[in-house]
Amino acid sequence: MSTAARENRRPSHLADLWGKTALVTGATRGIGRALALGLSRAGVTVLVAGRSPSTAGTVAAEIRSTTGHRAIGIRLDVCSPRDELAGVIDSATGMVGEIDILVNNAGVITRSPSVELSADDWQSVVHTNLTGTFDVTRIVGARMLSVGRGRIINITSVLAFSGGRSVVAYAATKGAVAQLTRALAVEWAASGVTVNAIAAGYIRTDLTAALQLDPARSQEILARVPAGRWGEPNDLVGPVCFLASDMSAYVNGAVLAVDGGWLAA
Repeated sequence: MSTAARENRRPSHLADLWGKTALVTGATRGIGRALALGLSRAGVTVLVAGRSPSTAGTVAAEIRSTTGHRAIGIRLDVCSPRDELAGVIDSATGMVGEIDILVNNAGVITRSPSVELSADDWQSVVHTNLTGTFDVTRIVGARMLSVGRGRIINITSVLAFSGGRSVVAYAATKGAVAQLTRALAVEWAASGVTVNAIAAGYIRTDLTAALQLDPARSQEILARVPAGRWGEPNDLVGPVCFLASDMSAYVNGAVLAVDGGWLAA
């Protein structure tokens, strides 16, 4: 077959996610909520995961009414024991089928000078941002490996590349998530599962509220962002849909910065 003939046989809609199923952790607000809604608009059945079942259910209902596509709220605390997480995921897949797309978005931040950061606060951030991400990924990833396909997208931060200020646990865990992404990509690539990450810049969410409300710090951040504005949660939807689709079939272990050019400045 000629090269031209092979090219003509390629699908014309490689970004099509219609009929896929996604699990989005930390999906009840901010970036996670925007990603769940964005994936639903692309035709994806979405499992809206959060620590509060009532809030997850409310967001799922909002998504259904907005897009007309299936969305189910589930209680999933990434800090739960692995067997409990596995039980939740088993029950969820019983309702919607196997998960094609996993978006690890659940995360917390504690702002404190390092010498004043308590052991409990350190452990809370590490457990949620890093251990919880790995635990969910290994459970869902095992299922993906068994069927020979899957897309895993971790939400990390530009602080994976930069230390930040008074957020030592957050920066350390986000750097670790970037490395976790690369390690799993190497391990799972040959089995049809891709693992990539989005390094989010300064996005207007509850987690960055303290920075937004600090005039001096906010101006300092904006002065470095070539785009000249704070990012919005919806700015991450397109990149996540790309990494979830066949357009990124040969992209693996990448950490894509979505930061308005902050890292380039």
